[in-house]
Amino acid sequence: MKYIYAQDLQEKAEDFCRVLLPHVKIHRIKCFRSYGTSTKRTIARCHALGKIMQKALGVDAFYVLEFLAERFDKMKQQDKEKVILHELMHIPKTFGGGFKHHDWVTDKNIDKLYKEYENQKRF
Repeated sequence: MKYIYAQDLQEKAEDFCRVLLPHVKIHRIKCFRSYGTSTKRTIARCHALGKIMQKALGVDAFYVLEFLAERFDKMKQQDKEKVILHELMHIPKTFGGGFKHHDWVTDKNIDKLYKEYENQKRF
């Protein structure tokens, strides 16, 4: 696998956080494109530095959003934005290294937040 920092995705993620997800510490997330995956269905992943690693290293929580370029880059812009939002929604309000699961990160909730984002960006 090859990982390349994705400034364009980082900027969009930070914008989503400013508008919709103020609990996300922008300086503690990074977005990367990955190349060379062998997975068949995955488009993106959210990685966290778990509690034990935080304690061992003496650092706060950190999240990495990985976008699998072979699939992600072929998507329409709106779908890409929804995938970014989807991954950000996995980050809990505690910002402690855990995850919100797919019982919360649903298409319905993603669409609702995305619509809210579009409405706020209009004004």
